[in-house]
Amino acid sequence: MERREFEAPARGGTLVGYVTGSGRPVLLAHGGPGLGYDHLDSLVEELASEFEVAYFQQRGLPPSCPHGEFTIAEAIDDVVSVLDHLGWERVWFVGHSWGGHLGFHVAEAIPDRLHGVLAVDPLGAVGDGGADAFWSAIVARLPAEARARVEQLDAKDMDGTSTPEEQEEEWDLIWPAYFADPGHVMPRPTLTQSAEAHVGLWDDLTALLPELEAGLGAIRTPVAVVAGAGSPMPADLAGARSVERIPGARLERVEGAGHFVWWERPGSVRAALQRLVAAQPAP
Repeated sequence: MERREFEAPARGGTLVGYVTGSGRPVLLAHGGPGLGYDHLDSLVEELASEFEVAYFQQRGLPPSCPHGEFTIAEAIDDVVSVLDHLGWERVWFVGHSWGGHLGFHVAEAIPDRLHGVLAVDPLGAVGDGGADAFWSAIVARLPAEARARVEQLDAKDMDGTSTPEEQEEEWDLIWPAYFADPGHVMPRPTLTQSAEAHVGLWDDLTALLPELEAGLGAIRTPVAVVAGAGSPMPADLAGARSVERIPGARLERVEGAGHFVWWERPGSVRAALQRLVAAQPAP
């Protein structure tokens, strides 16, 4: 499918991404934080069959600006910069994992730029967002001999001291744990990571969780969460408790799917977005 590159001016540099497909405008945010965006390719194809999809490398890694404050406020500003550059007044915001968590923030901060938000197996917005339970589930799915090494590598990852080689080793060990079916694991893309972006954004999102939770009841943007029933992300903590606080929001569980919902159940994310769109009054 043909895609068109763009370079959106932002504070301190540019944000590079692509637009593809046709239809209602969708801005797609990748997971992380601090990861590269290559793992979205198959989801982009799924959504672009029905929508015009823009996605971009979040700051911290090339080809986008490698520098930043790496705060939630900056991430929201970057979303606005991309929308302004594309000339999109309002969009459907779709985010996966960390990107889904960012969706809760944009729903609170910039509702006038949104038609709605679809969070795909996101870190939640209540309590710790399900972060502890998510990591415990990942570790529990590992072979016993790998657990100690993964805990060691994760500690270095979270304090920003891990090397690229150690990051690759950790991804190799934990990657199968993200999927519901061990026999249907998505080929692992090259998952580059900015330690600075990862640590900075993780620290800021953790600090802002109480404020985010407190504002959920004031969200008027249509919101839906689609969660993999077999994901290590706990749907009750990460999805259901967030949805319960947002007026009119709903949670859809996809059976047989893990964290990368679209891989194990192709078409499920597109269908969830179609339902969210169809439930809204025509403009």
